[in-house]
Amino acid sequence: MTRAAGLDRLSAFLADAAVDYAGARNTDRGPDARPTTSVLSPYLRRRLITEAEVVAAAQAAFGDGGTEKFVSEVFWRTYFKGHLETHPTAWTDALALATADRARLAAEPGLRRTYEAAVAGRTGIDGFDDWARDLVETGWLHNHARMWFASIWIFTLRLPWALGADFFMRHLVDGDPASNTLSWRWVAGLHTRGKHYVARAENIRRYTENRFDPEGLDEYPDALDEAMPPREVPLPAAAMPPTGDVALLLHLDDLHPESLPLGEARIVRIGGMLAHAEGASERVRSADHAAMQDALDRAAAHFGCEAAPADAGWSAGLPVVTAWAPVGPSAAMLPKAVVRVRRPWDEAAWPLSNRGYSRLRSAIPRLTAA
Repeated sequence: MTRAAGLDRLSAFLADAAVDYAGARNTDRGPDARPTTSVLSPYLRRRLITEAEVVAAAQAAFGDGGTEKFVSEVFWRTYFKGHLETHPTAWTDALALATADRARLAAEPGLRRTYEAAVAGRTGIDGFDDWARDLVETGWLHNHARMWFASIWIFTLRLPWALGADFFMRHLVDGDPASNTLSWRWVAGLHTRGKHYVARAENIRRYTENRFDPEGLDEYPDALDEAMPPREVPLPAAAMPPTGDVALLLHLDDLHPESLPLGEARIVRIGGMLAHAEGASERVRSADHAAMQDALDRAAAHFGCEAAPADAGWSAGLPVVTAWAPVGPSAAMLPKAVVRVRRPWDEAAWPLSNRGYSRLRSAIPRLTAA
């Protein structure tokens, strides 16, 4: 999991699959087939490559009109992060729900049996069981399969949505608190209240090219509801970078320190902080470690100073600056005194992400022309 690998993946996508992206991206041909999506999300999730450079590369290769759908999908990731910044309890409530639901598993044998069958891929539902096993074995699912899986989990198996989101976060190599939590909420009908996503057998047959033909799906469920939707809070303000000698703290939400807006700060020490998702699989942890080491090596070369894990006393009393960590494990672990700077991409897009996606989508031409 390195920046070089992410750039290679971007080049391969632009050379091969990007031109067919809009028409093919919903089709899941299986883990052994050529991808119909970019497969850039593990690198974007850690910002080994940035949204800005991915969009710029796509537009340079095909022009604005040739990449409209792909660029919109990149902005969905930005939207989810900005939305969670202004609705942070969507994340903390999901964690609390998952904890409460795990207690229910211990107390309710029927629920526990259904849950255990689901995560082991033993429900008997064609497609769903394959996706459960693929997720655990590879750390990856096609985006359409993620939607089908979540819908079947919630509406056919009647399992708690927060346990499904937790299952994904433990195993997805691109698991992102914002995209994952809000996508599960969207499928359930909670993100846009009353508007849920329902997996239908005909749609699964069509977009898996008849690989799967599930029976017994609940195709007419009601959306879920909640007593208290997450409340909107103002977008927290970022800080200006300090001047003079500072220590730079890297975290898993932004591992391209070379492009951080650091102003006149002079980086003389660099530390890396790992904050994994709770219960993250060994595959996810290994990817996180590799990505962090790659970032530390690049940062040391770029700034000309030592870079190592942030152990006790690593900053030697210097002011510490870091990239803004969006809501999630990294943000929760950051020391309060750290100066958090925000990239221009987020500064421009996040204020447009507090409600539905359409407001941000309409601003894409302006944001990408800036």
